Amino acid sequence: MKVKKLAQLIALIGVVSPAVAQQAAQPMQRVEITGSSIKRVASEGALPVQVITFDAIKKAGITSTEDLLRTISANGTGADNMTSGNNVFGADADRVSGGASFASLRGLGPNATLVLLNGRRVGNHGASGKAVDLNSIPLGAIQRVEILKDGASAIYGTDAIGGVVNFILKTDYTGLELEASYNATEAGGGMQRRYSALGGWGSLADQGWNVMASVTHDVNDKLSSSQRDFANGYQPARGLSPDTTGTPYANILTGAGTALGTGFKVNGDNTTYLQANPLSFQGKCDSIEGMSQYVTELWKDVTAPTRTKYSCAYDYGADYVISFPVERTNAVSRATFQLSPEHKLFAELLGSRSEATAELTPVQISTSLANGAAYPVGGPYYLDMTQYIPSYDKTKPIIYKWRSTPWGNRTQKNVTENLRGLVGLEGVLAGKYDYKVGLSRAQSTTKTDLINGYGWTDKIYAALGSGKINPWLQPGQSQTADAMQLIESTKFYGRFQHGKTTMTQLDGSISGEVFQLPAGAVSMAAGVDLRRETYEFAQDVDATKILLAPGNATQKEVSRNIRAVYAEALIPIIKDLEVQLAVRRDDYSVIGATTNPKVSFRWQPTQNLMFRGSASEGFLAPSFVQLYAGRLSQELPNGVIDQEGCAKHPGDPAFCAIPRLNYNTGGNPNLKPETSKQGTLGVVVAPMEGLTASLDFWAINIQDRILNRTPQVVLNNWQYLQEYIIRNPQTGVIDHVEAGWINAAGLKTRGLDIGLRGDYKIGTYKTVATLDGTWMKSFKFAEFEGQPYKEQVGKFATRDVYLRWKHNASVSVARGDWSVLFTNKFASHYADQVPNGGKGTPPAGFDPMVRHYSIFGVSGTYTGFKNTTITAGIQNLFDKDPPFTAHNVDEVVGAGWDPRVADGRGRSFAFNIKYKFF
Repeated sequence: MKVKKLAQLIALIGVVSPAVAQQAAQPMQRVEITGSSIKRVASEGALPVQVITFDAIKKAGITSTEDLLRTISANGTGADNMTSGNNVFGADADRVSGGASFASLRGLGPNATLVLLNGRRVGNHGASGKAVDLNSIPLGAIQRVEILKDGASAIYGTDAIGGVVNFILKTDYTGLELEASYNATEAGGGMQRRYSALGGWGSLADQGWNVMASVTHDVNDKLSSSQRDFANGYQPARGLSPDTTGTPYANILTGAGTALGTGFKVNGDNTTYLQANPLSFQGKCDSIEGMSQYVTELWKDVTAPTRTKYSCAYDYGADYVISFPVERTNAVSRATFQLSPEHKLFAELLGSRSEATAELTPVQISTSLANGAAYPVGGPYYLDMTQYIPSYDKTKPIIYKWRSTPWGNRTQKNVTENLRGLVGLEGVLAGKYDYKVGLSRAQSTTKTDLINGYGWTDKIYAALGSGKINPWLQPGQSQTADAMQLIESTKFYGRFQHGKTTMTQLDGSISGEVFQLPAGAVSMAAGVDLRRETYEFAQDVDATKILLAPGNATQKEVSRNIRAVYAEALIPIIKDLEVQLAVRRDDYSVIGATTNPKVSFRWQPTQNLMFRGSASEGFLAPSFVQLYAGRLSQELPNGVIDQEGCAKHPGDPAFCAIPRLNYNTGGNPNLKPETSKQGTLGVVVAPMEGLTASLDFWAINIQDRILNRTPQVVLNNWQYLQEYIIRNPQTGVIDHVEAGWINAAGLKTRGLDIGLRGDYKIGTYKTVATLDGTWMKSFKFAEFEGQPYKEQVGKFATRDVYLRWKHNASVSVARGDWSVLFTNKFASHYADQVPNGGKGTPPAGFDPMVRHYSIFGVSGTYTGFKNTTITAGIQNLFDKDPPFTAHNVDEVVGAGWDPRVADGRGRSFAFNIKYKFF
């Protein structure tokens, strides 16, 4: 095999995306490869870069950038997708993501993955401020995507600890083409439509200018859990049942001065109980849709049995929206002028608007005498429970916990608008030095309107206290017209909060050959990166007056300046050995300065064998939200146990069955940056004509990892975090928990990326087979100093699931105007969350493993009609349901399934047609 042929295959393989077979290699030319500022023949790089073409994206039926990232095995399996992000509880829940989705290479989080457009940074999401919203990327104008899996880039920023995703736009395009895509599910719901137009005029070679513009419009319909049978949170025989007593038919609470008093007993049982529901005593909890008898045995060590034995539960997890309505428009335009044969001026304008309607279940309300919402004696719906509870006092008001369904689902409309302008100059100086310089300004704004389900706290409590609203509706009953009018009068509609990020960047670099060594020319590059970043977030109303208001506290505008310089050298040591040296110095105005080196090598001892590797250091500064987010008071959704206090005061409900517990969240201005040391070592082989394989081992060590500590984490680690558990000094009862961002002890992860590509021609048929796989050997971290590092691979976790193996594979067959593509996406099994906090014995039907997930797809493309390309396909060909999981939906979205791992749409049919006019 010739050297150039091996080099071409190396460039394609780095772990070529199996979403579709890549196109035949084009004539080799000097280009800038992601991970370096030195232009070279595309195949000569030493770093593992995965390349995905737009043709590959289209043939695989991919309609969003989020779906595209799911086809990359190195991307994490976490809660950074739109479905999982639609949650207000759980570890590191992003309450202001506004329907955004993010990349998370190696599962290290969106902050640690750098998303670029044409090799330059773009603005972070306007509300969360933590990373680039993938919805803002103009997928219709993409030429290819390059994923640098070797992190901590000295060129783009050592904050890219997980890696770099670089979206490369089409340039110098001439013609006009229209394209339409449809993706419809067989079971209904979740319809996806996409329309795009791309036009370009002028030729740089002939006329010295080119103007290109692209517009893409996407519309995604709502898909509800009720439309999928697998979304079922009540399967107690398998270890799954709802862990909530906030029910549409309210559970009655105990309290001094109320009907149930401070506790009650039932005949023949000396236990004092703290919660009751008449339907539970009758065995009729399931007479109300979505409700069931609380399965105490599954959660007896998590939620106190004294609150649950005679209570009903509600499968609110099955009411979650699998995918909510989204409408987005992306537009990009670029004008390029050839000033002279060696100098080019360009201007680029990027804009996007995304409107996502997020939806959660109705507000869960706990009434009390203090908040004035108790049901009054003499009210028309007053319950008499004396036949079940002899001590029941009908002369006292009733306090209760209620899922307030008459208020409707909590619904938010999140509108995110992005605008980025760029002017740049690039070319060649003195006939041999490549240069580029650019000035850009990016802005992202997110505005949130509450359009249903939320109301003024005082008005809601007053309405409930009036007795006109019935929290115990029987099947077939409904609220009166007066009650509904009263409910409507409590609601809040309109603008609720907004956020904004800006980034101004001036960057430039120069590169070229500087001198000769016996083995060849030494090339060097130097560059500068100057940025100013700002972030602000504000509530448009007083959120403290809206019951269970979403979002974060107000944060006035904060800013920081970053000044960075970097240098790179490409040195041929001997004929077949090349070393790349790089160093970057970043100076953050609010963090300080840091200098981080990187070294990589490429050694090709034979025509069919190449070794490559790298070592680098990373530096990830805390985000604005992590540093400065305002303090926000919230409450835990369920009763909790104070482990330390309950051990000292067994049976005391103030410690062992806390009905509600307040906690605070917010930023931490004392955070230190994360630092990393990481490396890769790989080999690429071509054992026979048409077959190439690559293996790249990677390792990352991180210190001072920034994590959001939830109140549950604080309570579960009370031995280490006493200072965050605030107690009443007289009684010792927990007053509240301080939660928020901290520097954790550290993280260590190891794994192997595997790439295979086979090109074969049999008669007139061309066949290409690919595999992109990631095997994770280890992922260990300790949340707090003093804790040992714990292995996470193959185990359930509330933020990211670290799977042992993930792959995407494809086989394509082409002949003449026809091509057919077969795809497979695979995610390995992992240990499920064990019911009851892992204590006791789970039910016989509980499967301790969440089974592997493997789905197949097929598509066909025809180009026989003039100027027309038609692609039709089936995704999830065998209509495979997501694997069952018994996890608690209070911590991870998905009742009986997990959207971090699986797709809830089921079998779907994709169709794409493109017509090029000229």
